[in-house]
Amino acid sequence: MGIDFSADLAALRTAASGITGVLDDLGRGLDDVDCRPAAFGHDRLASTVGELCDRWRLGVAHLAEDGAELADGLSQTAVTYQQADATAAQVLLDAAAALGGPTVSGQEAL
Repeated sequence: MGIDFSADLAALRTAASGITGVLDDLGRGLDDVDCRPAAFGHDRLASTVGELCDRWRLGVAHLAEDGAELADGLSQTAVTYQQADATAAQVLLDAAAALGGPTVSGQEAL
């Protein structure tokens, strides 16, 4: 019984791109909140909204950092799988050639 394993490299790249897109949109719009007391009509309300915005920005910064690491990891995984596949194909082709089999380059075989 053989092991059947595959990785969808396009899906890994799409996921990484999707995460990056979400992160690009995540922090937009928060700078539009005007936290001057006159804008809210009440000093305490303006202060509370300002604190909320500050905490939100900090949370978004942490989320963006984690998301960027995840997107980078997915991209690197796709590259690693692709390199491993190319290396394995070339090793098999070299072994076949050493045994007198057909000689083709790894790129032609893929």
